[in-house]
Amino acid sequence: MGASSAPVRLFVCSLSLSQILSLAPVVSFSTVARPSGSSALWSSNKSDDAAPSSPSPVLSRRQAILAVPSVGLALSALVPAPAYASTATTAENIGGNLPDLPGEAVRSYLQYRIPLAIAIDFFVFELQDKIEVIDDWGEINVLFQQSSANGGMGNPSRVEREYVNPMRILGFSMPPDEAEDMQKAQQIFESGMSKLGKATKGIRRDIPVEVTDADIQKAREGYEKSRIGLNAFIVALNKATGLNEMKTIPPRGPKQIAQYGRSRSKYNVLVKKTKLCQNRGGPTLAKTWGGLMVTGYLQDSCGIPDLDLYFLQ
Repeated sequence: MGASSAPVRLFVCSLSLSQILSLAPVVSFSTVARPSGSSALWSSNKSDDAAPSSPSPVLSRRQAILAVPSVGLALSALVPAPAYASTATTAENIGGNLPDLPGEAVRSYLQYRIPLAIAIDFFVFELQDKIEVIDDWGEINVLFQQSSANGGMGNPSRVEREYVNPMRILGFSMPPDEAEDMQKAQQIFESGMSKLGKATKGIRRDIPVEVTDADIQKAREGYEKSRIGLNAFIVALNKATGLNEMKTIPPRGPKQIAQYGRSRSKYNVLVKKTKLCQNRGGPTLAKTWGGLMVTGYLQDSCGIPDLDLYFLQ
C-alpha cells in the first residue's frame, strides 16, 4: 500500500437497524474488537477508582452479554467514538447529573441513548400501526424470533437486543434508587411485549387464520403495557441523569405525534438510508468479513443523517 493510501475504515453492514444506526462516526476494527472499559460500580463515595471487594454479579452479567458476538459489537463498540473515548469531558459538557454519576453509568448512558431512542421511535412510528393491520402481524412475530448461528449459539431476538439488553445494562449501572425503578419498569415492558407476542404469534398474511376482536384487543393491551413500562423507564433514566433527552411516549390519539415531539419523516429517512447502506454490502462480502466491510465513513458513503442531530431533535 502506497504512502498516499487513505486509512481503511470499517463498518457493519449486516446487523439490525439499531446496531448500524449506532455508528457515528465509524469506529476502527481495533475499537470493535476491544470490549468497553472496566466497570465502576455505584458506591457511597461515588469514586470510579474504588474496586469492589469481591466479583460483582452486575459486572459478570454485563461481560456475559458483551461476550455474545452479535450483541457485543453493538453494545460495546458501535457507538459515537468521540463521546465514548472522552467520557469525563463529555459528561461535563452535557451537564445534568452526569459528572456526579459513576463512570460505568456515564459510559452506559452515552453508549445506549441513541440506539434506544431509535428503538423507541420504531415503537411509536411503526409498531403501533402494525398492530392495527392484521397483515402486518407477521412482521411483529419477527421481533420475537431468535436466529440460529454457527456453533450452536443463537442470536437474541430484536426485542431482546434493542430494548431489553440496553434497559438491563443501564439499570445495572445506575445508582440504587433509580436502578430499582428502572428494573421494575423493564419488567413491565417485558410483560407487555410478551403479551403482544403471544397475541400475534403464528398470524401471517400468507396463512389464513381467523383473528378475533379479542385477539386484537390483547395485542393492543400488550402494546399499551409496554408503552407504560418504557415511559416509567425513561422517567427513571432522566431522573438519574438529570437530563430530559429521552422522550416519553404519549397515549395513542390524534395529538400523539405532536406531543411526542420527534419527527416521523426524519425517522423514515433514517430507516431508508440505513437499508440502502445494508444492501450495498451484499451477503458474500458480509460473510467474508464476518459482518464487516471495508469502505469509507458510513455517513459519507451511505448518506445516513448525523445521529447526534437526529437524537437531539
